Amino acid sequence: MSSQKVAANGLSRSLSHGQMTMIALGLAVGTGLFLGSGGAIAIAGPAVIISYAVGSVLAAIIAGCAGEMAVRYPVKGGFGTVAGRYLGPYAGFLTRWAYWTTMVPLTGAELVAVGKYMGYWYPEIPLWLWVVVSGAIIVGLNLTSVKSFGTMEFFLSSIKVTAVIVFIIFGLILLFFGLPNTPATGLDNLTNDGGFIPNGLSSIWMSLAIVMFSFGGVELISISAAEAKDPVRSVSSSLKAMMYRLATFYVLAIFIIVAMMPWRDAANLQGEIETSPFVTVFSALNVPYIAGITNFVILTAALSGANAALYAATRQMHALAGDGMAPRAIAKTSANGIPVLALALSMLGSVVAVIMAITDVANIFVMMMSLVTICVLVVWSMILLSYMRFKAVEGNSSPFRVLGGRASAAVALIGVLATVVAMFFTRNMAIPAVVGIGFFALITVVYFAAVRSRHHLDESAFEEASTYANDTH
Repeated sequence: MSSQKVAANGLSRSLSHGQMTMIALGLAVGTGLFLGSGGAIAIAGPAVIISYAVGSVLAAIIAGCAGEMAVRYPVKGGFGTVAGRYLGPYAGFLTRWAYWTTMVPLTGAELVAVGKYMGYWYPEIPLWLWVVVSGAIIVGLNLTSVKSFGTMEFFLSSIKVTAVIVFIIFGLILLFFGLPNTPATGLDNLTNDGGFIPNGLSSIWMSLAIVMFSFGGVELISISAAEAKDPVRSVSSSLKAMMYRLATFYVLAIFIIVAMMPWRDAANLQGEIETSPFVTVFSALNVPYIAGITNFVILTAALSGANAALYAATRQMHALAGDGMAPRAIAKTSANGIPVLALALSMLGSVVAVIMAITDVANIFVMMMSLVTICVLVVWSMILLSYMRFKAVEGNSSPFRVLGGRASAAVALIGVLATVVAMFFTRNMAIPAVVGIGFFALITVVYFAAVRSRHHLDESAFEEASTYANDTH
């Protein structure tokens, strides 16, 4: 089978399983981890470790459910297309537009972050110039071929994964063994200030409203399955590796942060390179130029996140157009399997987001990013509901299966819905929830007024995808 095999949907099947793992990690391991999780720590104190452990389990179930469906049907649009088949066309429309709405401003936000991190070294150069340069880079990567995109994403993600591993290793050494000139920190900080759960058990639940967004991106592996060389092997192995790494990275990293310093101090570690927990740990090791090194790592994390988010937005728009839920011309692909018009439209949305961020027009960009938070929770809910219906119809037809099946999905759904409720009780997050409700009401009206009569479900795409998966495995 050619590594440049082009599917009936026009996309090129050329991603390896290693590339797919790193594509998903490109979104799920982002700047939030490197610059700290102060908001969640402020709510739950040291007990935020439990919040991240719970979050990693929920994220693993969500990724696994999306992956099991993708292994069975590696179709364009991934979980959004599957939702259309098992929950109805409206569900498919809602899921894919919600995901596109999540990824477009996220791409813009990551590009703005890249510009700010470059400003750490070159403050005299205007922010917009760095945004334009980094935007041109990710567009170029997404325009060449999916294989080139996957190769670069693998490289960028590898840098930050390596940084996290080094951070965890040396953090554990400092905690339990110390160094010749640095005594071991120990675990006293976990209980010194009000105990391990200083703000009560409810704080663990409340902090989930912030924690869960750290895991955004785990579902991307379902979308990239449509461009995998061997969907069954690639998605299965990638999912296992990604779930293990996410749980390890987040839980251990947060454990090190709240164990090395008083949690009230850790709660303030957010936003600036110099206050990054990575700088704090490596400063104890007397690593020279640590702030600059950390800036470089966070810069690659932001560029990787922008690259992966643009990819995800492009593929969802391509799938929407293919099913008649967006102008059909957008579904066209280039000779090397790139949906160029879908890419252009997704990048245009990011440009608008960037302009809003730089000019701060009436604080609209903040509202857009608030919309992202509620949209990703809706997407996860639809993935889990689709999976439960998928299992009822398909049973164990997929070569990859989630432990616990529908029961696990039901538990994860309860966790996601609990996170939505927590948003209404968390400062600065109630407004995003209300904005989200208004957004979904708007696109619902659009669907029933203008889209309902034009959409169609391409059953042949499911048959082609399933046949390809079986033939290559």
